[in-house]
Amino acid sequence: MQAFTTLTGIAAPLPEANVDTDKIIPARFLKTIARTGLGKNLFANVRYKADGSENPDFILNREPYRKSEILVALDNFGCGSSREHAPWALLDFGIRCVIAPSFGDIFHNNSFKNGILPIRLPREICEKLMEDAKLGANARLTVDLARQVVVRPNGEEIPFEVDAFRKHLLLNGLDDIGQTLQHAPAIDGFEARQKAAQPWLYA
Repeated sequence: MQAFTTLTGIAAPLPEANVDTDKIIPARFLKTIARTGLGKNLFANVRYKADGSENPDFILNREPYRKSEILVALDNFGCGSSREHAPWALLDFGIRCVIAPSFGDIFHNNSFKNGILPIRLPREICEKLMEDAKLGANARLTVDLARQVVVRPNGEEIPFEVDAFRKHLLLNGLDDIGQTLQHAPAIDGFEARQKAAQPWLYA
């Protein structure tokens, strides 16, 4: 998993509440277990017209937001079903951070596990960040995870809270497998001792 330290990037404003996981990645795209290739289907029902062409009114189809790395939304982002494809699709598109007043619990957990930083900030702050984002490429936001601040284009620093253990995992790029591999010497030692004492288990 790619580590998350400091991110400076274009932020896309999505002034909607209750954006559920089916809107993030519709159910018809859940047949794959691959984590790549889903970015093109992100927000498919609103990003594309019935004939498959792009909807020019949707934010991610406009410049400079095609290159967004941060998404600013409203309350209860990622509610709905537990599909892990939702953070996969965001990440494959290029989104590394989502800022909103609140999140669906399962989406919130899945985001951390996949290298996306979900930041909870008060609604009035999110609305200010959306106004910043509307200025386009010249109004990039900076997210500094080590210092736990979002830096607005005007230099104002907005602090945010994050669980200390999850912060450690993101800063070091550790997913569930990475956490386990940190204990590889102890695991290898246990297996060596077990193999010597109970060799029939390894026959």
